[in-house]
Order: sequence, then C-alpha cells, then structure tokens
Amino acid sequence: MGILVVDDNQANLFVIQHILKRAGYKDHLTFSSAKDMFQHLQGYSPFSADIKADIILMDIMMPEMDGIEACRRLQQIPHLKDIPVIFVTALEDSNKVAEALDAGGTDYVMKPINKTELLARIRAALRLKYEKDWHKEQENKIKNELDLSMQVQTSMLSEPIYHEYTLLKASYLPANKLAGDMYYWYQIDEHRFAAIQLDMMGHGISASLVCMFISSVLRDAIRTCSDPEYVMKELNRWMNSLNQRNQRIPYYFTAIYLVLNKKDKTVEYVNAGHPTGYALTDKKEMVSLPSNMCAVGFFEDITIQKETIPYIDSIQLLLFTDGVEEAVEQNNLNPCEYLQRFASFHWNAARTAEPIDMILTKQQQASADDDMCVVLVQAD
Repeated sequence: MGILVVDDNQANLFVIQHILKRAGYKDHLTFSSAKDMFQHLQGYSPFSADIKADIILMDIMMPEMDGIEACRRLQQIPHLKDIPVIFVTALEDSNKVAEALDAGGTDYVMKPINKTELLARIRAALRLKYEKDWHKEQENKIKNELDLSMQVQTSMLSEPIYHEYTLLKASYLPANKLAGDMYYWYQIDEHRFAAIQLDMMGHGISASLVCMFISSVLRDAIRTCSDPEYVMKELNRWMNSLNQRNQRIPYYFTAIYLVLNKKDKTVEYVNAGHPTGYALTDKKEMVSLPSNMCAVGFFEDITIQKETIPYIDSIQLLLFTDGVEEAVEQNNLNPCEYLQRFASFHWNAARTAEPIDMILTKQQQASADDDMCVVLVQAD
C-alpha cells in the first residue's frame, strides 16, 4: 500500500511522514511539488510493483501548480483518476475547499494536522479505494467472460457457402456482445440444404445461453431428419422441457426454417412467428413467407403446416429478424424500396456484398437498437 505526500513546506512533509511511520504506513513517498509527483507517476499502472499509489495527501496552496489543478489533471488520466486525494490545507475558505472537492478530491484535513483525524480519513479513503479496485477486478472478469462467450457464440454461426450455383450467407450485427439472434445451415446431401434463422426472446447473457442450447439441439435434429415439421416439433419439445425446469422466465423464439431442394426445385419452409421472409423466383415473382404457426416454446403441443415454394431455374430468399424491421420503421423506410433492391441484386454482387446492405445504409445500421440478422439464399 503506497501513500504519496505532496507539500511545498518541508516541515509539513516531516510531520506527515512521522505520523505515517508511527501508524505503520512505511510505504510512502514525499514530493515538494505536484510536478515532481507527476514525474514519479509517469508509466504508472494499477498493477505496477515499483510505483505504488493507493492514496495521495496533497496541499492546496503550492507554487507552479496548486493542488486543485493537480487533482483536475489526475481526473483526466483514466488509470490515475480513481486514486483518492485527501487535501491537507491551512485554508479556512470554505469556497476553496468546495472547489477542491469538486475537482475530484475525496476528503480534506485542516492544518495544524490532527493525527487521529488524518489517520481516520486515510483509512476511510483506502476502504473506498479497495472497494473500487475490487469492482474493477470483477468488471474485468465479467468482460473477459463475455468476450469468451461471444467467441463461442460466434463460432457456432455457419460459415458462408459459396458453391458454384448455391449461395448462403448472412449479416450478423448484435446490439451487444451477446445476442439472441442466430442462423445456421447444413448441407444434407448433394442437392439439399437446410437453413434456419431464429430470434430468441430477450437480450444479453440469458438469451445467448438459451440460443446456444437450441443451436446444439438443432444440429442433432437436422441430422436425424431435416423435414421442417420434424425439426420444429423437436425444437418446441426441447424449449418446453427447458421452460418446465425454469418456471420464472419462460423462453421462446421465432424462426424460419427451410429446406432447399435443388433437384426437385422446391423450398419447403415453416415460419414460427418470425417476420415475413421473401422469395424471388426465376419468373421475377416475389413470394412472401409469412408466419404459419406460433413461436416455438409457447405451447407443449403445436400445429405445424409446412409450405412449399416451387421454382424452375433459380430462386433467391431473404430472411431477417425483427431488429431489422424495427430499424426500417425507425428510419421511415418503405419496404418496397429494399424489396426492389433485393429483386435487382445480381448473383455475382451478392457474393461480395453484405445482405443487410440491401435493406439499411451503414448509418442506419449503426443507429439500430436491437440485434439484427439478415440471411440471403440463392440457388441456380
């Protein structure tokens, strides 16, 4: 534990040193000016072993740089601003003392120094410092855990598929480090691809954890049987099982799940309470994929009816979460505009562009409040 004492009067420095030594505070340094103190603090970090600064005792009236100005400068340096500053002053001007505290000072002691009062204020300031340090340490742990969780969640998202005549790719913009949006696709065989986009209720850690749980269930379900009715029933069964174990917060999600069959030239899909998706067939006909069942996890027994979209040579599909819909509404955009851009989106351009750019500008994307995800599927 280190104490820095700053005073231009050598007699005051001697008195404070004597008090600190008698009280058992052996790790302390004295400076005759604020400039000398800042020179000492150059290269300081909270974890430095050779430069300790747990508390600063500082006079207000000093030449060149007074204590108030020095305190203001400390507050402007992120890794120094949390060091408690106790002003030790002979000033009886209450306005000056208030100015010192407003500048970032933690407390003050009047001269001539009362030993008992000084030590009590040092102990109080150190308790505050240790509490702040503890919270900082916890925040860093949480940040590291969130970073790791984000990496795990991102690793579970599917890589783009750039086959010669098939394209599956997504734009994924979480509002926070962890999100409730997810997408996944899987090549079933030479001709068939399964794809899903889902939006878990809520945000943050809880939604992300449930989302990762469902992602694992989803992979097993698709590998067992890729049929939309089977997959959605399995997901609903697992969501209900999860909700039975957690009665306080029932979880649910919306989703579009589809199977692209390039041999039969069909797209089978189920929309579980998700925003309407769109398909553009080779006839330049825009077909909507509206919700045809309730969200997954609401009820133990659900009725599922898959729909089929046929095409002749090629098809494009555009799916997005409600965060995109909200951004469209906030920016007063006409859905017909981005559907026209989607309809004119050239095959080759889709391989290099971000799907969300068809709907929102970069500025509109940056101002969004919710998680956003856009999935683009193309087949020739």
